[in-house]
Amino acid sequence: MSEIFDFPFRRILAVAASDAPTPGGGSVSAIVGALGVAMTAMVGNLTVGKPKFADVEPQVKEITGAAYFIINKLEKLVAADIAAFGKFMEVYRMPKNTEEEKARREELMQKALKTATDTPMEVARTLLEALEITERLAKIGNKMAISDAGVAAYICEAAINAVLLSADINIPMIKDQDYVKGILAEKERIVSEAKRLKDAAVAVVQERMK
Repeated sequence: MSEIFDFPFRRILAVAASDAPTPGGGSVSAIVGALGVAMTAMVGNLTVGKPKFADVEPQVKEITGAAYFIINKLEKLVAADIAAFGKFMEVYRMPKNTEEEKARREELMQKALKTATDTPMEVARTLLEALEITERLAKIGNKMAISDAGVAAYICEAAINAVLLSADINIPMIKDQDYVKGILAEKERIVSEAKRLKDAAVAVVQERMK
């Protein structure tokens, strides 16, 4: 399933809708986020090479390159998310007939839960980077395509809020409270910053569409 980015889109939809455990919410959120960042790249590509925007071309090229980098990173994170769930299920099925087996299973379960939390958190961090570059592009991108920067901003924020649910579901089972506190604090920061960046980008987009 790690090769999901090579699937025809209809197959992605079919697998996501089926009773297969993956791709689950974390992976789907990352895929949707990648589509959002693709809109950022598109606005960049529709700006570069236009004489009217020659003065901002270096910045736009940088932003467009960053968008492609983020899309590639999200592809890797989808594979990581699917692998993390597979590892969790592998540990979940471990025997627990003796005290030794129970202890070993619990030790590995805690590791698996953290991995299954770290991956969606990294997706959220990556999509926050996408919002940062989208907010920058909204100010300088080609006005003829600027609505798509707004689309990117809305989608990336939604994908962040969505993917964080894949962290939330693991948190009650994690015993390391220092780790949990760190994750909860970072989650709050990401959600707040994502909203700020989305609101800023959309406000600029709406103003430039007038």
